[in-house]
Amino acid sequence: MEAIKQISIFMENKSGRMARVAKALGDAGVNIRALAIAEAGDFGIVRMVVDDTEKGYRVLRDEGFTVSDTDVLAVAIHDSPGGLFEIANTLGMNEINMDYAYAFVTAKAERAMLILRVDDVKKATEVLNEAGIRLETKEEIQKI
Repeated sequence: MEAIKQISIFMENKSGRMARVAKALGDAGVNIRALAIAEAGDFGIVRMVVDDTEKGYRVLRDEGFTVSDTDVLAVAIHDSPGGLFEIANTLGMNEINMDYAYAFVTAKAERAMLILRVDDVKKATEVLNEAGIRLETKEEIQKI
């Protein structure tokens, strides 16, 4: 399976909270590779892929944050119009739901990446591989 781990942090939507997260990870030498923040009134969820998930999880938990880890897919996406359609259509045609996604473009690696939570990781991995859509491994994400 090509799933990678994402860290999710449930926290109050107050000034300085994200700075605490960033400082804790930075002080521990954990590098953030992708990040999304979803606001829900007084609270929010920060989702991130880091270069050392186990260490990042432990550091944030020890700092008192409510943390969980989740299997997600890191999908290489064509950095051009229609790039998302190829992935969304492949999943949709195979009745796989995209729960949420966030994307980023890397200048260093000259590629785009979609972090994707789906309702069936195993099936999504199979159909994306069959369609020739590249999934990144944990080791590849660490290099970005």
